[in-house]
Amino acid sequence: MSNMVYDVDSKLPFKKNILFALQQVCSIIVATILLPVVADSTGVYLSQSAALIGAGVGTIVYLLFTRFRSPVCLSSSFSYVNPIITGLTFGYFGVLLGGLISGLVYVILAVIIKFVGVEWINKIMPPIVIGPVVALIGFNLAGKAINDLMNVSGGIENYSLISIFIGLVTFFITIVISVKGGKRLSLYPFLIGLLSGFALALITTLLGMLTGLESLKIIDFSIFSKVTDFNNWLPNITFTGLFSEGLSKVTSFGNIVTIITAFVPIAFVSFAEHIADHKNLSSIIGRDLLKDPGLVRTLLGDGIGTMVSTILCGIPSTTYGESIGCVALSKNASTRTILLSCLLCIVIAFFYPLILFVEAIPSCVVAGICIALYGFISVSGLRMFKNVDLNESKNMFVVASIFISGIGGLFLKFGPVEISNIACALIVGIISNLLLQTKKKRRLSEEPQLLDSPETVPESKTTERENQSK
Repeated sequence: MSNMVYDVDSKLPFKKNILFALQQVCSIIVATILLPVVADSTGVYLSQSAALIGAGVGTIVYLLFTRFRSPVCLSSSFSYVNPIITGLTFGYFGVLLGGLISGLVYVILAVIIKFVGVEWINKIMPPIVIGPVVALIGFNLAGKAINDLMNVSGGIENYSLISIFIGLVTFFITIVISVKGGKRLSLYPFLIGLLSGFALALITTLLGMLTGLESLKIIDFSIFSKVTDFNNWLPNITFTGLFSEGLSKVTSFGNIVTIITAFVPIAFVSFAEHIADHKNLSSIIGRDLLKDPGLVRTLLGDGIGTMVSTILCGIPSTTYGESIGCVALSKNASTRTILLSCLLCIVIAFFYPLILFVEAIPSCVVAGICIALYGFISVSGLRMFKNVDLNESKNMFVVASIFISGIGGLFLKFGPVEISNIACALIVGIISNLLLQTKKKRRLSEEPQLLDSPETVPESKTTERENQSK
């Protein structure tokens, strides 16, 4: 049962919709503009403004393929950081080829599912496997949020009680507004929390400047000095950069193989996250997105969206857990809000002072918001297998294998290819579940399923459900 105030098809007044859209932008923008800096420290190939354009246009492509039925933003995927670094050794061509190949993997999987069905996914990734993996995605992000809260991401010597105080106040304001804010304020907890946290950080910073206490200076105003470099104002579009650079950094066919082997494994990891994210979002909005618009459409939207994003900014995209958390917090599932947030991202990309303002938001403030956002992801994953009997040893071992291998940080490395702890946990969980399946098999229709085959959903039922929702 959905507790959404605004459903997928809801039309909102523009003033209200712009506030919701700003929340969505705030939820994804920090990670979006951070990834180009992390993956390309030189700033030669990747730019923050292009990343925002890629996120905006990529999400619009996704909305078109899903017929505006799935309310989530796509943006730069941190899963691809290492492949992008590998690709950049071959210049623009490296990241462009890698991203296009990654999107092609999604398209191929969509075609296979279209003709073969989804029963094989039900077998290898039932709720007992996919639920803990979704929860693990949130747990995996928890460390970064808390490190940012304590201001120790750059080293333990930077530990700050003031940062912890500001971050926790931001978090408490967010959850109080969400639960007790009334009919109006409770729709904008993320935006109110973020602005309140920034205001508090601004007060402490001004006090620090007056008193000379460095520990109170939370906001770094020196960031705004970059506004005078007008080279930063122009988005560095990847495909235009390729025209000027050409293939000068590609010396052999082996280089192409290196690029492909770096990106393709991560594309399969993202495929699992794609299913997990959409199942998570489905439970939040009370609609099974893997039936309507269907897994084929969501995969095509994500895959083609990734290709378009790569062409524009050199970074493959993915559905953002932060965006899903924002939908849950704001109780707004309208795809019109998602569309407006895409347009705002594109506009912001051409106004560099706004990008600098986002950079200036202290990490502890963002961390306070992320405690709520990442927590929603984890709890949503736990809810997916709440009806599974964990007193049964088979189920207990499957869940345990996923949590321990994932939280413990298991990863596999084959030369330049690294398989993340999330992917390894999924692999271990799938193998554990298959090994421990009982000999006495029940019919598929009698077992808990992650997905239903498209053929099992009569068109009349889908139409009836759509009419009821309207």
